[in-house]
Amino acid sequence: MNNVIQKGWRPTSVLILLLLFWELSSRWMGIPEWLLPAPTAIVQEGISGWSAYAPHLFSTIRLTLTGFTIGSAVGLAVATLLHLIPKVREAVYPLLILSQNIPIIVLAPLLVIWFGFGVLPKLIIIVLVCFFPIAVATMDGFRQTKNEYIHYMKMAGATQSQIFRKVEWPYALPSIFSGLKISATYSVMGAVISEWLGANKGIGVYMTLASSSFRTDRVFVAIFFIMMLSLLFFLLITQLEKWATRWKGENARG
Repeated sequence: MNNVIQKGWRPTSVLILLLLFWELSSRWMGIPEWLLPAPTAIVQEGISGWSAYAPHLFSTIRLTLTGFTIGSAVGLAVATLLHLIPKVREAVYPLLILSQNIPIIVLAPLLVIWFGFGVLPKLIIIVLVCFFPIAVATMDGFRQTKNEYIHYMKMAGATQSQIFRKVEWPYALPSIFSGLKISATYSVMGAVISEWLGANKGIGVYMTLASSSFRTDRVFVAIFFIMMLSLLFFLLITQLEKWATRWKGENARG
């Protein structure tokens, strides 16, 4: 705890100084609120406007969690398949790399044309954003398993399935969680981008309506919640990683 406080006071101090400079500059220079509202005005809008943006926030959370769950499952399944079947990996992996060169913002209108304005194209966007980091990180984790452990398991008569479950999968967990943490932050932005396509509710919709009516304070409120959601998902997965990889600490103490 003390270590966290010692490391955290510097960035916290810088953040406070930046907010103070922002507040004073907005007041002294007379910047219009529609152009750049002061932090206090943003906080006031965030508190007073809760009833207006709460449904949008909860809609984005549901969409993000659904898309992230599906994207994670697809990424893990694809990575496992490509790892266990090398010939499939040689044929498919280059195509996965090429698929990431297609900008999501360009692909999104096509998804709307193909699948309409329902929830399906939005989920596809989030899945595409989440799936690749998880798949690549998982495959890298499988490859980083120490050869002597695999050799020992083979000498003990273990099958390929047992080697995967008892050696390769546990030692790939840190890499898997690295991919999950990256995808968790991407998933929120993917949800917001998908909501720009024509949703009825969501932070993306709230932000679009606010910017079109020059309510810059509401735009900053939306940005704040996007950042907080991304940070919250990141921290949750970090805690889950500590629980899932606690065996490494036990081995180190042993």
